[in-house]
Amino acid sequence: MKNIWLILTFLLAWAFPKVHAENTVKILAIGNSFSEDAIEQNLHELADAEGIQTIVANLYIPGCSLERHMQCVKGDLKAYRYRKTGIDGKMVETPNKQVSEALSEEDWDYVSVQQASHFSGVYYTYQPYLNELIAYVKQKAPKAKIIFHQTWAYAQTSNHDGFRKYGNSQATMFSSILGAAKQALKDAPIDILVPAGTAIQNARTSSLGDNLNRDGYHLQLVYGRYTAACTWFEAIFKKSVVGNSYAPEGITQQQKSIAQKAAHAAVKHPFVITHIKQ
Repeated sequence: MKNIWLILTFLLAWAFPKVHAENTVKILAIGNSFSEDAIEQNLHELADAEGIQTIVANLYIPGCSLERHMQCVKGDLKAYRYRKTGIDGKMVETPNKQVSEALSEEDWDYVSVQQASHFSGVYYTYQPYLNELIAYVKQKAPKAKIIFHQTWAYAQTSNHDGFRKYGNSQATMFSSILGAAKQALKDAPIDILVPAGTAIQNARTSSLGDNLNRDGYHLQLVYGRYTAACTWFEAIFKKSVVGNSYAPEGITQQQKSIAQKAAHAAVKHPFVITHIKQ
């Protein structure tokens, strides 16, 4: 009898990790500090609150454009800081990572691409790099669905040099971002749009006002980042984020509600600002 239990224990220990891995949704961003804001915190926890296992990873170069990503791909450069949050919620950071290395590390379900924030509303800077990067991803990770991360306009008070491209106008920048995203969806084989920029703009209509950024362009660390992650959650998992039980430390109930509603409205209506009456 003792031997039977030992055999069963061994078989269960061997089998469960496989089931564990098969049920895990694996998400990789090829991005910059805006993907850092959006997915390196909160997304894993939002999914976990719904019983969804995830691995969430981000390839990061500050301010990295699509053109720069393709330079790194073509040169197979060890240029990225790589942060990966495992099933257990623990993040591991690896320096000097290659895109090729990251793509081969997991059987990714989703891989996201995005433009550098200062170029996000300037579509001619997207091509041919957007289509080239997606083609490379599909070659290395053929089963992965391609996400386009539509990022946000700067705060109206931003002093970012790139803001001048939009006449230092948040409204102009947001409109330009929407136009670029629409064109990208027409020109590139994108499977999912994550309209984080629309969610942030929605949240700005609420009592939060134009306080979604910590420095004029990166997101406010608590409710700003949470709003973006909520958008990612709903866009990927096709499940309303409204009512999700997870809340990051320091967020108020009102801020949580605004963030969830702003994200939900953005996924439903990605090219329209929805006013959040809270």
